[in-house]
Amino acid sequence: MADKKDLKQRLTPEQYAVTQHAATEAPFSGQYDDFYQDGIYVDVVSGEPLFSSADKYDAGCGWPSFTKPIDSSQVTKNLDLSHGMIREEVLSNHAQSHLGHVFPDGPKDAGGQRYCINSAALKFIPADQLAAQGYEKYAALFKK
Repeated sequence: MADKKDLKQRLTPEQYAVTQHAATEAPFSGQYDDFYQDGIYVDVVSGEPLFSSADKYDAGCGWPSFTKPIDSSQVTKNLDLSHGMIREEVLSNHAQSHLGHVFPDGPKDAGGQRYCINSAALKFIPADQLAAQGYEKYAALFKK
């Protein structure tokens, strides 16, 4: 895991606040909210593969929403009782970056989950660059 000093140099202030202090970006402000290019989304801190554009949908909530992670072992969930709510926090498994929350109001035909994720916690890898950036095994997700 990267040390805090390194992270403060590598990440924007918003990325740092979101991933390290469980902040939330303003709704409809994140670069991946209304973004639908083919590829995968990785943890901005560690590069762990997290979500695929194939599982992304417009939930209208103001944050990127996914029906599931690429691999459920790549995320950890914790009970979050902050802000007077009962929610399930989503963290990246290796770096333990705060990503967002998961809710049970997603599309029923896709499992019913809505992973509501902060753009600031993600880095997008386009499908045509997966191999070049070391994510070759995920290229099969986008073969037509």
